[in-house]
Amino acid sequence: MPTTPLQQPSCPSARDRLVRGIRQGFPIFLGYVPVGTAFGILARSWDLSPVQAIACSATALAGAGQFIGLSLMKAGADVASVLVATTVVNLRYVLFAATLSPYVKTASLPGQAALAFSVTDETFAVNMNALRRGTGDVWSMAGVGAVAWTGWVLGTALGALGSGLIGDPYRFGVEFAMPAMFTVLLVAQAEDKRHVVIAVVAAILAVVFALVLPGKWYIVAAAIGAATFGTVVYR
Repeated sequence: MPTTPLQQPSCPSARDRLVRGIRQGFPIFLGYVPVGTAFGILARSWDLSPVQAIACSATALAGAGQFIGLSLMKAGADVASVLVATTVVNLRYVLFAATLSPYVKTASLPGQAALAFSVTDETFAVNMNALRRGTGDVWSMAGVGAVAWTGWVLGTALGALGSGLIGDPYRFGVEFAMPAMFTVLLVAQAEDKRHVVIAVVAAILAVVFALVLPGKWYIVAAAIGAATFGTVVYR
């Protein structure tokens, strides 16, 4: 009796893997829309036009850095302070990208650049989880990045274009979006006691440096000081 060869499971197409990434990143989309809306509202209240606010989110995709840059500009900080502060805050993306780099070698150079652009705290976490489970690759990472970018830009657009409908945004506590965002990131990333200790050190240094340093340089000094403390103590 003739036997039929066993059918090998077909490899998912690039489109299927892209869609899988979009599904994996959809929770990020749901989280980015409201925070992006808060950014758009604040940007409008701080004299940015809707086009400027949307362009900022479309070309940066750095929520915490954008909030910090916006608040520093509102406080009258000089360009150097804004650049240094946002650079220090976003340096963690270098580490994220270095961790992901072994998994994107098959992508073209433009593709690697696009994936690097989409790296955030949330996309990094989702992508690493998928890669460890064997359900992630460059196409799924592209899907995660695309849906995250869409949520962030869409939220910013909603906030920037609809800010005139809500009147004074501060009565809703929208300015608390930035500290709330950082608090959420801290809770999500504080995996053990040392992370909590370093966070406390950063808070103490920020208060101390705020009393002795001009402008907003205390943010930069506290970040560098806490990172140095963590490197030395928890070598």
